[in-house]
Amino acid sequence: MKEATLLETLEINPAKEPILTVILLHGLGADGRDFETIVPELKLPDTLPVRFIFPHAPMQPVTINNGYVMRAWYDIVSFHIDEHADEAGIKKSEQQLQQLIEQEEKRGIPSEKIILAGFSQGAVIALTTGLRYPKKLGGILALSGYLPYAEDVIANANPENKNIPIFIGHGTEDNVVPFFLGTLSAETLRKHQYNVSFHSYPIPHTVSMEEIRDIRAWLVSYSNK
Repeated sequence: MKEATLLETLEINPAKEPILTVILLHGLGADGRDFETIVPELKLPDTLPVRFIFPHAPMQPVTINNGYVMRAWYDIVSFHIDEHADEAGIKKSEQQLQQLIEQEEKRGIPSEKIILAGFSQGAVIALTTGLRYPKKLGGILALSGYLPYAEDVIANANPENKNIPIFIGHGTEDNVVPFFLGTLSAETLRKHQYNVSFHSYPIPHTVSMEEIRDIRAWLVSYSNK
């Protein structure tokens, strides 16, 4: 596959030298600014200086939106989003995310201190990339998403990432990415002995303060390692 273009990003750095990087991918039609406000809301301790990187997805036509051009990590061709997933588009975004991981390594953050995170479409890319990445990563944070082609992705996963922590959060009232897709993804990963913590919330396709508190606790666990 032709090498993908390096993504444009927004970046928020801690006051101290970062010991951990979180790369957080937005959902369909949003951009990197969508989750900027989550950083102060997390209220991370000074003992856990984290660099947050928010990439902008490329602009591309999206089939279910009548071909309207918007920021998307891959095309969606059906309102039944788990059907006919755009495998080529997912792989292209996976390659672009891998480039960002490699860039962080060059800046001095080892791969095992890099967490891949995402919301909705971004969660799909975070899960897919995190499982297949050729080096050990720090963790995967998947919000309101799912894992397409799960058995194939797992069959081609890197054994080094078998034990990394995976946080999956999903709203029970989600009418965009149905709740059952989040639970099914978690169950499939657990069946293959992945270290998954699944969290449900009485919310639609969004992120709640309760979920942010749970994410904070999950991230702070790095301070105790």
